[in-house]
Amino acid sequence: MTQRYRNRLKQLVTIILLTLSSSVMAEERVLIFAAASLTNALTEVGEIFQADPIANPTTINPVFSFASSSTLARQIAQGAPAQIYLSANQKWMDYLVKQKAVAANSRVTLLRNSLVLIAPNNSLVDNITLTKHWNITQAVGDSRIAVGDPDHVPAGRYAKQALESLDLWQQAMPLLARANNVRGALALVERGESPFGIVYATDAQIAKKVKTVATFPASSHKAIEYPLVMVNSNANAATSSFYQYLQSDAAQTIFVKYGFKVLSI
Repeated sequence: MTQRYRNRLKQLVTIILLTLSSSVMAEERVLIFAAASLTNALTEVGEIFQADPIANPTTINPVFSFASSSTLARQIAQGAPAQIYLSANQKWMDYLVKQKAVAANSRVTLLRNSLVLIAPNNSLVDNITLTKHWNITQAVGDSRIAVGDPDHVPAGRYAKQALESLDLWQQAMPLLARANNVRGALALVERGESPFGIVYATDAQIAKKVKTVATFPASSHKAIEYPLVMVNSNANAATSSFYQYLQSDAAQTIFVKYGFKVLSI
């Protein structure tokens, strides 16, 4: 074997080792389970975090799993490998704390939201006054009101509370199209399959094919809060780093951009 060949072989081995090393670094991921209503905001938070060499000097890769808070909480309770959980209500966080499935001392309330009634952009309805006199049956006709399933989905639970508060629940209950999460309810209205939907204000804000026709009074339902927690009490440095970043000014600016109300932590 000539010296020249040996040198080229060393160079090749060095390149391979550097590539493997870079791959290992890129695989230092943090798995975040988060409510579906956070999809757009959190995706952007993750992208900004990855591109920031000061906030993310060790190449942490946040990976998101979005679904209904209830679905995700049950998965975590059954041992799913989530490292951070962001719920759309306190109830499912309480459930995980009771199950001792998360690090309770890391729990903080990060965001708030509001509840709105939406219609397709081409609807002739522009404004609805939400009182017990609203004739839902007449308004909906042969169709349905799209909501997250009130039996499982936080947005649906808030919708039920609001409708009950306004003495509209009994009229609305048989007219509901129950979706697996709030984004599913939004999609039904976007596609024109439902003339109305009850979603978070942040969902209505990012949707291009719907308009807000009413806002439910904050007093008509429990506060819509988003608690944050680390799943493992012995979280690694990558998990702790992204958990802290979610509470940073940079992340909060993005949340506000998407219509969330940021709470002081």
